[in-house]
Amino acid sequence: MLRLLQQHGTLSLSGLGQFLVCESGTNPSRLVDRVVAAGPVERRTDAEDRRYVHLGLTPAGDRLATEVAGIEELLYAGMDAACEGLDTDAMLTFLHRFIDPLPSGKALTKRLDLD
Repeated sequence: MLRLLQQHGTLSLSGLGQFLVCESGTNPSRLVDRVVAAGPVERRTDAEDRRYVHLGLTPAGDRLATEVAGIEELLYAGMDAACEGLDTDAMLTFLHRFIDPLPSGKALTKRLDLD
């Protein structure tokens, strides 16, 4: 959630839900409630329509998201090293066939298309 908000700026609750791979459905209310309570994310009421809420990072949340980005880079470097010499095209084809039809695969595809 932190990285998505850092990459895309503010998002609505349903907009965030469309990008989350680990959540079922498109309304991650409970997850957002926990993260808001912890402090890295804040809710902002829409200035023109108070029914809509936008989610954004607090300064602490932005720092935390940057730390997460560093960890992601280490993970990706490790994955690259582990895959060295393997037929990555065949592996990617298999993974896409396996994951793409699943709800998490659809969320991941949407997320990657917008990066």
